[in-house]
Amino acid sequence: MIHIKSAAEIEEMKHAGSLAKQALRLAGTMVRPGVSTQEIDSSVESFIRLHGAIPTFKGYGGFPGSICASVNEQIVHGIPSPEVFLNEGDIISIDTGATFGGWVGDNAWTFYVGTPSDEVRGLCEVTRDCLRCGIEQAVPGNHLGDIGHAVQQLAEGSGYGVVREYVGHGVGHTMHEDPNVPNYGKKGRGVKLQVGMVIAIEPMITLGVRENHTLGNGWTVVTDDGKVAAHYENTVAITKDGPVILTQDDNGPWCSMQGGEQ
Repeated sequence: MIHIKSAAEIEEMKHAGSLAKQALRLAGTMVRPGVSTQEIDSSVESFIRLHGAIPTFKGYGGFPGSICASVNEQIVHGIPSPEVFLNEGDIISIDTGATFGGWVGDNAWTFYVGTPSDEVRGLCEVTRDCLRCGIEQAVPGNHLGDIGHAVQQLAEGSGYGVVREYVGHGVGHTMHEDPNVPNYGKKGRGVKLQVGMVIAIEPMITLGVRENHTLGNGWTVVTDDGKVAAHYENTVAITKDGPVILTQDDNGPWCSMQGGEQ
């Protein structure tokens, strides 16, 4: 069931979105060689709780972290660990969620650890642009297929793989609501977008094949060929005036530090 939000509820959701974005920016400032993913997780959790919110991911379905920290070939759901240290040339996709006032904000960004290769930088920049293209299609009267088609066309046209098993989703009082928001599709197909829908748009794009599998921990999804993947996400409201990104703070919706700069 798709939950339609009122204009007042969408305003309320901006507070959770802002905290999720601030937490993501904090995580980005910590990304450097030698840092463990657990250090980033601990700082983000402290930040979210200090501001009167709850880390949405912590305990969700048994997930142990407050962030998802997915390094290199890990697509999504990387578990923070004191034994995983970032190295020069890595990339890390960090997903942060904050629940405030009963509403959820959910966003992700892929950060560079030091200086990436040109090949990896190209993947990240295109994936970031896929997110922009998807958001541009999030207008009343369009369909979910228009969002997916825009993402797929840019990613595959650039020679990259589009993950199909994991998709965006509705956001509200819980992190995952209807509808699913695929990163592939055909124009004019799927659920029709209407004012009051709130969705997370989150391209997951691979440098090589799109096929993937889950590691033995039951969470972390990795590419089958071991090549890197990028992941960018914003929570977006469908309004009569067009898409409104709810996961933004005073600096705006786009992280301009390190990975996939604006």
